[in-house]
Amino acid sequence: MPEITIEFARTLYENADAAHAFDHVLRVTRLAVHIARAEGADAAIVRTAALLHDLADERSDHHLAGARRARELLSDAPPDFADAVAHCIEAHRFSQPPEPATLEARCLNDADKLDAIGAIGVARVFAYAGTHGNRLWTAPLPVLERSIGPDRRAYRQAHGGERDYTPGHELLCKLAGLAESMYTETARRMAQERHEYMLSFFRRLDEEALGRR
Repeated sequence: MPEITIEFARTLYENADAAHAFDHVLRVTRLAVHIARAEGADAAIVRTAALLHDLADERSDHHLAGARRARELLSDAPPDFADAVAHCIEAHRFSQPPEPATLEARCLNDADKLDAIGAIGVARVFAYAGTHGNRLWTAPLPVLERSIGPDRRAYRQAHGGERDYTPGHELLCKLAGLAESMYTETARRMAQERHEYMLSFFRRLDEEALGRR
């Protein structure tokens, strides 16, 4: 079976935005393989799935569309391998079914979430905001938290496309909960440090925006 190379995979992501470009794919691949080796998963399956996981990212159901496209790309691979890769891709989104049913799928799911938090997560959320014309800051986190209310997913679905939906809103509605959603022990350890750094950045942002630092 021909290996999916980095050079070939790169050609599949030529039109992605800064938050989802091939740099993201490479980071997720490195994380996923690291987690796979630490957890005893099949690193070849995880690596292939990670390189292909966002190749249909322009679609709202990109996890399902990507899995179908991966099967086409892996038509010469053993069926069990192609099936395992496709499941990793279809289960890589934390907020959409299906749940990852294999260790390999959990490794990719965790790696994709890890790339959304920490210093990289901060950079990505501001890159996305800039690309989509969102304001960068409107109010400190406690004020945002009161306006968002208890149903954070509903708020994000209702207001996520608005100009006043800031990186701080995204932190509270999505990013702050990712560390608790990790499947593997390896990812949980990595996530805790990233989570704490991310929170400290946004607290500092509030202080500077309010003229206190």
